[in-house]
Amino acid sequence: MQKSIRKAVIPCGGMGTRFLPATKAIPKEILPVIDTPVLSYIVDELISSGIDQIHIILGEGKQAIKEYFVPNARLEKALAHKPELLQTLKNINKNAEITFGMQNVPRGSGDAIMCAREFTGDDPFIMANGDDLIVGDVPAAKQLCDAYAQHQAVVLGVQQVPAEETYKYGIVDPQKIDGRFVWCKGMVEKPKSNAPSRYAAIGRYVLTTEIYERIEQVPEVNGEISLTDAIYAIMKEGGVYAYELDCRRYDMGDKFGALTATVDFALKRPDLKDKFAEYLLTVVNGK
Repeated sequence: MQKSIRKAVIPCGGMGTRFLPATKAIPKEILPVIDTPVLSYIVDELISSGIDQIHIILGEGKQAIKEYFVPNARLEKALAHKPELLQTLKNINKNAEITFGMQNVPRGSGDAIMCAREFTGDDPFIMANGDDLIVGDVPAAKQLCDAYAQHQAVVLGVQQVPAEETYKYGIVDPQKIDGRFVWCKGMVEKPKSNAPSRYAAIGRYVLTTEIYERIEQVPEVNGEISLTDAIYAIMKEGGVYAYELDCRRYDMGDKFGALTATVDFALKRPDLKDKFAEYLLTVVNGK
């Protein structure tokens, strides 16, 4: 019997060095896009995709993430006379069971996923990077769940990137392309030249229980255990395909990515868009 995907894991162990000094005190995953943390948007994406169990892997100095998702009775009491704002707070953890794990030492994405083994059990699950904000008419995680329903295997969420930017990503080496499905024979991590395609992995995956035994076989390199190496081991046996997502991705670990997200989100908010668009025009026109 085919298992539907109801679980998701979000690794949040990275140190966020690209956003220092702010991330010395604030986890990069809860830096805001206007007034809402990046991670909150990712959780909403998962919930909208049918996920109702979410496990967030924390690292040292990331307790503020847990504080954000855990109810705060004192604050809720203080907002009793502001029902709209109070409801906004209560909606944060309303539609999913959110639990937390701990990666005591930052040893890479493979080690972070191993911390979720008890949570996922034998079930397939979505893995979402905590600093990749992805938006679309159909949530990215839902697109991957639907793809998995057609072909039960490890699935990489990918997008085509400009050829001159392939060096920034893990790039899929396609064996066969069928619409948005890309069957993989290999993958090259951040190729310096001669990238095998423009299909770049962008921080959303469907992983199956097989991933754990593969991670256990990956050697530690420079203090890290690579999830990519574990996926590649499955790929060599034909057990991985990619799915080209129809969406917009913002790299929220990058300053420019964060700025573009803030601008785009502001221009879509009814309470901000007109005033903000007018302001942008004055900036562009030098007035």
